[in-house]
Amino acid sequence: MESVTTRVNDERRKMVYVGDLPNDFLRLDVAPVDDSTNRLQQEAADQQAAMALQQSLSCMQDRDRNRLNITIVQARLVKNYGLTRMDPYVRLRVGHCVYETQTDPNGGKTPKWHKTVQTLPQEGVNHINVEIFDECSFKMDELIAWTTIPIPNQIYKGVTIEQWYNLTGKQGPNNEGTINIIISYGTPPSLGLTSSVMMLPQMPKFNNSSASLTPIYIQPSAPQVPTLSAEDLKQIQDMFPNMDKETVKTVFEANNGNKDLTVNSLLQLVD
Repeated sequence: MESVTTRVNDERRKMVYVGDLPNDFLRLDVAPVDDSTNRLQQEAADQQAAMALQQSLSCMQDRDRNRLNITIVQARLVKNYGLTRMDPYVRLRVGHCVYETQTDPNGGKTPKWHKTVQTLPQEGVNHINVEIFDECSFKMDELIAWTTIPIPNQIYKGVTIEQWYNLTGKQGPNNEGTINIIISYGTPPSLGLTSSVMMLPQMPKFNNSSASLTPIYIQPSAPQVPTLSAEDLKQIQDMFPNMDKETVKTVFEANNGNKDLTVNSLLQLVD
């Protein structure tokens, strides 16, 4: 009796092609690309190149525009939340732009950042939203305090504003402590550009800790200003003996490394 295996093998042999293979064996029929298709592809490539060039020229023009300079100096919080000292950082929003400072490890109730951000003014934007977070390792960062700061009109006349602002949080409105911020307005120094992340919230963010931020694109921003030399620092401190050294450095950075503007700003702070 013929086995099942033998019958299967016979059936498979009948399906085998025997002889020379035709020239078009396993060859796909590809329709030729006409000139109109090539033209459309070239036009699309030219359009992308033009858009890239336009964006590049726009960034070069933005280099010389005046910027809003915001320096987050330090904070004095009324309570340390958590089992250990907090690791605070600041997130601030100006219009559609969101920036963050570095984290102050173990900053606790007296964190210091001395971080300056520079952003282009946006039409209709007249305030700055500020939030302080505690950076956490095994859970979401906790929102500690927040406030909204009106952008002073005096800065557009060359005045530098340095002030402590009340913070709102779990302790109630304006009872979570204070934050020290310096605000000025001017042209950034003509050095190389650095990058800052521009972000957009997915839902109303401020005064609650449940919303998150989604990065949108990278926006060129002004670079770090030159550092204050020891000689200039000593000279300015001799003029303002009661002024803290870190405050002098922060005002210097807020004025884009201009020594004369720094002295004038410090005179305004003393007054």
